[in-house]
Amino acid sequence: MFASLHGELTAQAWGDPDFEYDVYSLFHQRSLAMGWLDDRSAGGGAEDRMRRAPGLWAMNDAGCNDRSIASGADLVSWFQVETSAVADDRPLPVRPFLQCAESATTRLGTLRLAAVQLLLPVQGLDTAARPAYAPLPSMLTADWFAGRDPRSRTPVEVNINSGRYTSVPDIAERLTDHLRHLDQPVFVYSSHDVVGQDAVLAPRFDDSFWCGPPLHGMVLRGELTEWSCDAIGWLAEVIADTAASLSVHTPLLFTVTRTHSAG
Repeated sequence: MFASLHGELTAQAWGDPDFEYDVYSLFHQRSLAMGWLDDRSAGGGAEDRMRRAPGLWAMNDAGCNDRSIASGADLVSWFQVETSAVADDRPLPVRPFLQCAESATTRLGTLRLAAVQLLLPVQGLDTAARPAYAPLPSMLTADWFAGRDPRSRTPVEVNINSGRYTSVPDIAERLTDHLRHLDQPVFVYSSHDVVGQDAVLAPRFDDSFWCGPPLHGMVLRGELTEWSCDAIGWLAEVIADTAASLSVHTPLLFTVTRTHSAG
């Protein structure tokens, strides 16, 4: 998985000018503290590695646009992990991934988030193995978002792109129909269109990293119950599982942009 956070980052007034903006170490430490890091391939003997519990991901890379702290540049931080095998009754771990990314970033300053972009490894999901009680695992946690202040609802655009392949345009109608009929409080759908490359926030990584360039996609319009990495991650998990169940077997570039302030 890959995530990039976009917006503005303002340095803390009490920040240490000698502090190095090592967002990699911050993300690694937070992943380890929360039990999300899969470090079984780390150093030590075979017996030590066997004793380590499996985590949700192995750390690959991360970076921070230091200039964003001073200039308000769009790209603030980015993170790349290798996702561990997903349990049959669990979604892709997008929510903890984004929460960890946000925690690492906000250690550097105050984040004003404008957009989040994710690369979702949908090809690794086996939806046929989902148990009967969790055909769409993220739905088991949808009630976490119930009872939110209506004033927190935020209009967004959700761009889903399958790169060189027409996978997303091919399932656009079925995906939106499925989403409209889900009994969940997180995302209220209003409309959608099939779109091309011009509608996509340029990804941080090279086309060879996935199946780019982002030529074939769709945009969903609607409202999130709140503008948070938690809600964005939940929606990404649902989209990934839904796409996989509709026979999408390629990575998806998933971008959520806040269209304007709520209220």
